[in-house]
Amino acid sequence: MLACDEVYCRNMAALFRNDLRLAQRIDECADDNSVVIEQAKTGVPTVAVRLPGSDRPFYLHSRIDPETEAGKWADSVEIGDSLCYIISGFGLGYHLRALFSRLKGEAFIIVTEPNLPLLKAAMETVDLADVIRSDRCIILTGTDKNEIQTRLEPHNTAMMMGAQFVSHAPSERVAAEFQAAIRKLLADHMTYCRMSLVTLVANSRITCRNIANNLPRFLSTPPINVLRERFAGYPAIVVSAGPSLRRNIDRLASLKGKAVIIAVHAIYKTLLDRGITPDFVTVLDYHELTRRFFEGVADFSGTHMVAEPKVNWGVLDICKGPVSILSNSFAAAVLGHELAARDGLKAGATVAHLSLYLAVYMGCDPITFVGQDLGCTDHVYYLPGVAIHDLWRPELNRFYSIEMKEWERIVRARQILIKTKDIHGNDIYTDEQLFTYLQQFEGDFAALPPGRVIDATEGGVRKAGTTVMKLSEMAERYCTRPIPPATFEYLSKLNWNDRSRLAAGRTEVEKRLQDIDEMRQTCDRMLAVLKELAGLLDRPTEFNRRIVEVDALRVRIRQMIRTYEMVSAVSQRAELQRFSADRRIAMSDHDDVSRARSQLRRDIQFVESIIEGAGVTREILTECLARFDAAMTKE
Repeated sequence: MLACDEVYCRNMAALFRNDLRLAQRIDECADDNSVVIEQAKTGVPTVAVRLPGSDRPFYLHSRIDPETEAGKWADSVEIGDSLCYIISGFGLGYHLRALFSRLKGEAFIIVTEPNLPLLKAAMETVDLADVIRSDRCIILTGTDKNEIQTRLEPHNTAMMMGAQFVSHAPSERVAAEFQAAIRKLLADHMTYCRMSLVTLVANSRITCRNIANNLPRFLSTPPINVLRERFAGYPAIVVSAGPSLRRNIDRLASLKGKAVIIAVHAIYKTLLDRGITPDFVTVLDYHELTRRFFEGVADFSGTHMVAEPKVNWGVLDICKGPVSILSNSFAAAVLGHELAARDGLKAGATVAHLSLYLAVYMGCDPITFVGQDLGCTDHVYYLPGVAIHDLWRPELNRFYSIEMKEWERIVRARQILIKTKDIHGNDIYTDEQLFTYLQQFEGDFAALPPGRVIDATEGGVRKAGTTVMKLSEMAERYCTRPIPPATFEYLSKLNWNDRSRLAAGRTEVEKRLQDIDEMRQTCDRMLAVLKELAGLLDRPTEFNRRIVEVDALRVRIRQMIRTYEMVSAVSQRAELQRFSADRRIAMSDHDDVSRARSQLRRDIQFVESIIEGAGVTREILTECLARFDAAMTKE
C-alpha cells in the first residue's frame, strides 16, 4: 500500500501540474469494481475490465509479461516525421511509456480513454510521472468538442506538421463506439486547423496591407466599447446569405425594433432592397470584391458597421456611415498600444462568426441564426438575388444560367465535398471549408449557456449546441417587447469622423519606417556572418570566435521586438518554416557538425525571409503613410 501511495502521489502530482481538471476528476473517482488489477507472471501489475453483460473480465495487457508486450507494440509503430501520435486507449500505460521512450524532440502523444476508474488504477500502479510531467502526453476522456479544441489549441501547429493515429487493439474492443467518435472529432479538428493555418499563411501579407491602409479610419472612428452589454436581454437575429433565407427574409421586416438585426456583408444590399435596414452589418473579408457588396448604397446612416481591420480598405472608403473597427495586434505594433487601444472580439473564420461574437458582446439573448445553411440546401449555395449573383450576371446567357453557375460552384469543390446530416436528419452535402466553419461554430456554441443559440435557418446542416426552431416560433416567444429607441441614441451622439488623432498616427508610422530600416541593416549583417560560419564548421576555433557576433546581433534584434512583431506578421511563412525546421532538427540523429550545419541552414533561410519580409513591410507602411496624408487633407 505504501508503494501504491507513492506511485499514485508521484503520478498525480505531475498530472495536477499539467491537467488540473482531469486530475481532480480522477482523484474524486470512486472504485466501482469494474477494473481488476492482477499480478502478471513477471510480477508486475496487469489489468482487466468487467464488461456489461459478461461474466469474464477482458484483459487489456498480457497476463504473462505486459511490459515486453508493450515494447513490441511500441516497436511496431512507425516513427517518422510525425510530431503527434494519437493512441486509442490508456490501459495501465505500459504501451504509452514504451512508445514515449522512442519519441524524439517535441513529438507528443494524445491518449483517448473514457474510463476514469481505469485511469485511476493506472495512476496507482505504474510509474508514469516522467511521461505526464513532460507536458507531451495529453489525455482526452470525453467527446465534448469545445473541451477538445481548448485542450489541443496550444498544439495545433505541431499537429499540422504531422499526426498519426495508432490503435491499441484491446482498448478499441472495450470502447469501440467512444474511440470511433473521438477519432472523428480529432480528424475534424485537424481539418479545421489545417484550413486555418493555410489561410493565415497564404493571406498574411494582404491582411497586413489592408490593416495598414485602414489605420486612418481606425483612428477616426469610435471603437465598439459603447456596445458592451448595450442590448442585454434583447434577442438578436444573425442574417446570413444561405439559400434557406428565402423562407424567412420577408418576415424580418416585422421584427425590426423587437430584435437586434445583424447582417453579414453578403446579404446587406439584399435586405435594403426589401426595405429592411439591419441594425448592424459585419465585414472582415480581405478580398477587393467585398466592396461590391456595398457599392450603390446611398445611405449608410441607419446601420452600424462592425469591421475587422483586415477588411479590404475599399469597403471602409465606400461606407460613410457609423463604423467601428476592432482591435488588432498588427495595428498596435504600428501605432503603439496606447493609440490603438480599444475593445476587440474573438477572431472569426467568417462574418457569421463575427456576428455571433458581436451579439454575445452586446449581451443579446437569445441569438438566432437565419440563412446559415453551411451546406448546399436544395442543391444551391446562395440565396437567390444576392450580390454574388450580380457579379455572375455578365457571364450569363441563354445557355449559361444562374442555376448552372450555382451547380458549378458546388461541383468545383467535389474533391472536398462531405456528406453530413441536415436539421431533418436527411443527407446533405457540404464542403471542407464550410465544414471547418461548422467546427468553429459548434465549439463557440458549446461555450455558451444551453439554449442561448437558436437555429431558425429551417434548412442546412445540423449544428450541435443549438435549439432548432422556426423563426415564427422564436419571434412569438422572444420578440415580445420593443427595444427602447434610447438604446440607439449613441449613433447620433458619437463623432464618426474624428481626425484629431491622425497626426499622431502618421508620426508613429514614420517611426516604424525608421525602425524597419534599422532592422534590415542588422539582418543584412546577421546573414553575412551566418554564411561565413557555414564555411567554418571544420575550424572550431574560428567558428566560435565569429559566432560571438551572431549572439550580439541576435540580442539587438530582440530589442526591436515591436518591429519584429510587424515583420513576423507579414512573414508568417517564414515563421512556419522555422517552426518546422526546429522540430525536424530536434527529432534527427545528427552528430554535432551535422546538427550545426542544419541549424545554420535553418537560420540563413529564416533571416533571408525576414529581410524579404522587412522590405514588404516597408512598402506597406509607405503606402499607409500616403493614406494618412490623404485623410488629413480631405475636406
